[in-house]
Amino acid sequence: MKVNIVENGPIILDFKGPVSIDINGVTDEKKAPIALCRCGKSSAKPFCDGAHKDAKFEAPSVEISAT
Repeated sequence: MKVNIVENGPIILDFKGPVSIDINGVTDEKKAPIALCRCGKSSAKPFCDGAHKDAKFEAPSVEISAT
Protein backbone atom coordinates (compact mmCIF):
# COMPACT_ATOMS: atom_id res chain seq x y z
CA MET A 1 0.00 0.00 0.00
CA LYS A 2 1.13 3.51 -0.75
CA VAL A 3 -0.12 6.46 1.31
CA ASN A 4 0.29 9.91 -0.17
CA ILE A 5 -0.69 12.86 2.00
CA VAL A 6 -1.23 15.59 -0.57
CA GLU A 7 -0.07 19.12 0.20
CA ASN A 8 -3.18 21.17 1.06
CA GLY A 9 -5.33 18.17 0.10
CA PRO A 10 -6.54 14.67 0.93
CA ILE A 11 -4.88 11.45 1.98
CA ILE A 12 -4.60 9.17 -1.06
CA LEU A 13 -4.54 5.41 -0.42
CA ASP A 14 -3.23 3.38 -3.36
CA PHE A 15 -3.27 -0.42 -3.19
CA LYS A 16 -3.70 -3.55 -5.29
CA GLY A 17 -7.14 -5.11 -5.60
CA PRO A 18 -10.45 -4.03 -4.11
CA VAL A 19 -10.91 -3.36 -0.40
CA SER A 20 -14.02 -3.50 1.79
CA ILE A 21 -14.62 -0.44 3.95
CA ASP A 22 -17.12 -0.40 6.81
CA ILE A 23 -18.52 3.04 7.60
CA ASN A 24 -21.05 3.14 10.42
CA GLY A 25 -22.09 -0.46 9.80
CA VAL A 26 -22.39 -0.10 6.02
CA THR A 27 -19.81 -2.07 4.04
CA ASP A 28 -18.77 -0.81 0.62
CA GLU A 29 -16.17 -2.25 -1.75
CA LYS A 30 -13.77 0.33 -3.17
CA LYS A 31 -11.03 0.20 -5.78
CA ALA A 32 -7.77 2.13 -5.60
CA PRO A 33 -7.03 4.93 -5.29
CA ILE A 34 -9.16 6.23 -2.43
CA ALA A 35 -9.02 9.89 -1.37
CA LEU A 36 -9.76 10.51 2.31
CA CYS A 37 -10.69 13.93 3.68
CA ARG A 38 -8.32 15.55 6.12
CA CYS A 39 -9.71 19.09 6.14
CA GLY A 40 -12.95 18.08 7.87
CA LYS A 41 -15.15 19.97 5.39
CA SER A 42 -16.15 17.13 3.01
CA SER A 43 -19.85 16.33 2.74
CA ALA A 44 -18.85 12.77 1.74
CA LYS A 45 -16.75 11.95 4.85
CA PRO A 46 -14.55 10.02 5.23
CA PHE A 47 -13.96 10.54 1.49
CA CYS A 48 -12.67 13.73 -0.09
CA ASP A 49 -15.10 15.75 -2.21
CA GLY A 50 -12.69 18.63 -2.94
CA ALA A 51 -14.04 20.88 -0.17
CA HIS A 52 -10.46 21.58 0.96
CA LYS A 53 -10.08 23.95 -1.99
CA ASP A 54 -12.92 26.25 -0.91
CA ALA A 55 -11.85 25.91 2.74
CA LYS A 56 -8.32 27.01 1.77
CA PHE A 57 -7.00 24.04 3.77
CA GLU A 58 -3.23 24.17 4.28
CA ALA A 59 -1.02 21.28 5.40
CA PRO A 60 2.25 19.74 4.24
CA SER A 61 2.61 16.66 2.02
CA VAL A 62 4.06 13.28 3.02
CA GLU A 63 4.50 10.04 1.09
CA ILE A 64 4.61 6.69 2.91
CA SER A 65 5.13 3.27 1.34
CA ALA A 66 4.29 0.05 3.17
CA THR A 67 4.61 -3.53 2.08
